This record gives sequence, structure tokens and C-alpha cells, in this order.
Amino acid sequence: MRIHLNIGSNQGDRRGFIARAAALVASGLAPCRVLLSDYCESEPQGYDSPHPFLNRGLLVDTLGRRLEPEAVLDVTQAIERRLAPDSPHRNPDGSYRDRCVDIDIIDIDGGMIFSSPRLTLPHPKASERCFVIIPMRELDARANLTI
Repeated sequence: MRIHLNIGSNQGDRRGFIARAAALVASGLAPCRVLLSDYCESEPQGYDSPHPFLNRGLLVDTLGRRLEPEAVLDVTQAIERRLAPDSPHRNPDGSYRDRCVDIDIIDIDGGMIFSSPRLTLPHPKASERCFVIIPMRELDARANLTI
């Protein structure tokens, strides 16, 4: 099973938050192999902020294990809460806000279709976001050589 994730941060030590989140993803989904993309900077999506996001794609290979999509979501949300317990993703009115760490599940197994109240796959806005598409392409090209 291959899982594409995107980790973003636009508050505090952005590289530090992304590095810690990537390490926690690897341990939370272990045993697995993880490839990391180069960093990519982007403007916040869906709200205005002077703080740009730093993003990094992850490609997780679960080494043949099958995981339920919502089990992956549980792991990523627990990591977000652990790293930034006082930095919710949304304001009380539901609008987006700046955050220390944001982990999005972009795709599972190259196009798994999944929909629940908590998760939609593939990520519904992935194709509109260069900071998602560029790291995915980079990782897919590298994965064909290394995984």
C-alpha cells in the first residue's frame, strides 16, 4: 500500500515541525518505508495570512500491509495534536487559520476512492495545488527507482 501525504507548516519552526511530523508518521505507520520530497513554499489556501506555508510530500510504503484509510487519518490527526495541541486547524466559525502542522492524506494506492464524513480520497483539492502535485510527481518518479 502506498500513501501520499503532504505536511505543511506556517507557524514557528516550520522545518522542525515538518521533520518531527515525518518521523512520527514513519513510527506511527511502522513498519514502512518513507520517501520525502524537497520542500516547497506556498501561500495559505482558503484564507488570508502573511505567513507562507512550507510543505513537504511523503510517500509511505506499508510493505504490503493494508490499512484502512480512517486508521491512517487517526494516526495523522494524533500527530497533529501531539505536535501542536494549542494550534487547531480551524477557527470556531470553521474557517482556516495559521497552524504549526497540517498533515493531509492526498492519495492511497494511486487513486483509491473513499468517502466518509471524516475523509475523502483522493484529496478533493489536490489537483488545484502545486505544493501537492509537484512533490507527488517527484516522489512517484523516485519511488519507481527505489521502492
